[in-house]
Amino acid sequence: MRTEHMREKLVIKGGKPLKGNVTVSGAKNAAVAILPAVILCEGRCEIDNLPNIEDVRLIDYLLCKMGAKTQLNSTTMSIDASGVTEHIVDNDAVKLMRASYYLIGALLGRFGKAEVCLPGGCAIGLRPIDQHVKGMKALGAEVKAEFGMLKAYAPNGLIGTDIYLDVVSVGATINIMLAAVLAQGKTTIVNSAKEPHVVDVANFLNCMGAKVKGAGTDVIRISGVEKLHGCSYSIIPDQIETGTLMIAAAATRGDLTIENVIPTHMEALSAKLMEMGVRVEEGDDSIRVTCPNRPTHVSIKTLPYPGFPTDLQQPATVLLSTAEGASIIVENIFESRFKHINEIRRMGANVSIDGRMCVVEGVERLTGAPVRATDLRAGAALVVAGLMADGQTEISGVKYIDRGYDHIEGKLKSVGADIHREKMSDAEEYEFF
Repeated sequence: MRTEHMREKLVIKGGKPLKGNVTVSGAKNAAVAILPAVILCEGRCEIDNLPNIEDVRLIDYLLCKMGAKTQLNSTTMSIDASGVTEHIVDNDAVKLMRASYYLIGALLGRFGKAEVCLPGGCAIGLRPIDQHVKGMKALGAEVKAEFGMLKAYAPNGLIGTDIYLDVVSVGATINIMLAAVLAQGKTTIVNSAKEPHVVDVANFLNCMGAKVKGAGTDVIRISGVEKLHGCSYSIIPDQIETGTLMIAAAATRGDLTIENVIPTHMEALSAKLMEMGVRVEEGDDSIRVTCPNRPTHVSIKTLPYPGFPTDLQQPATVLLSTAEGASIIVENIFESRFKHINEIRRMGANVSIDGRMCVVEGVERLTGAPVRATDLRAGAALVVAGLMADGQTEISGVKYIDRGYDHIEGKLKSVGADIHREKMSDAEEYEFF
């Protein structure tokens, strides 16, 4: 596990259009759910197209600590989870990532019991897990939070049932799927999330022998099976990395072809970019984005898939900071996802916030400044800001960016960006950490 990036910063000299071809890595949000799901399996799994990111290395570390045998080679992991015999995960590393809650569903499904440290991750709002708990209780588990642990026990086994989610929750949908695939009988999840990584997790479970139908719709039906077997599986491309690169191409007035993508996953963003006057051309597994002129203002409301993704709201806000006119952005998913605004104001952006809404008055240009990433997608937004700004931008808090983007500076450098990492001085570290 890396620790040295705590003392690093990204240095960007902006104003250079992104041009050329770049390849997207595997989906972070799918990987952090699929890797814990391997616990449900009695055989060996080979997972391919993993992003080379901190969260994947963290799950690898946790699986090994739990007794699994793993071999991680850049973008491929071989996992034999037959040696996992313990249902308690109290390692401090669990607290470093939000997706550690998938260990609860996987352990509960396999052993009928789970005790996992309450998860951490980016501080972007309350992100409650009440729908996870509701689903597990409905399946017959007793669930309680105690001494910083979430404890779930199903002494009589899990029994399939109908579960209605009060709000659309990706995490709860996936966690209930993990718990239900080995439960007795049939489980129906109503008002389920439709995100591409929900479908990817369902496809992986089915590859192991599960019976999951309806993923990608608002009703998922699961018929419990007795056991799952090993398989080989390749994770889908990362929808959010794709979107970040599309936005960066538009922000720098570039001409960028993004490869290894699924264009249908990007339709909400593509539509908004075209509304701004950006040219978006879709291939079978590629998207070309060109933007010779200044974008025009638009309104954006974040919504569950297939709506506009909350994870792309922050980079999109940065793009609109230099668009013509005033844009209105409404954040309907997370209540604290405007933490990047104060940072881009330091770069000259004219943005006002009112609760879950912000108004972005387009300015001619941003100028480089020292800024700090406070969460993963805010970090991506600041990278976009640095790429489009005049002068030099220094971004601290690189640890957040590394959680979700596979060597982002290398990819950007390959298409014309002037970006590199530097060690932070003691004075800088004191200021930012």
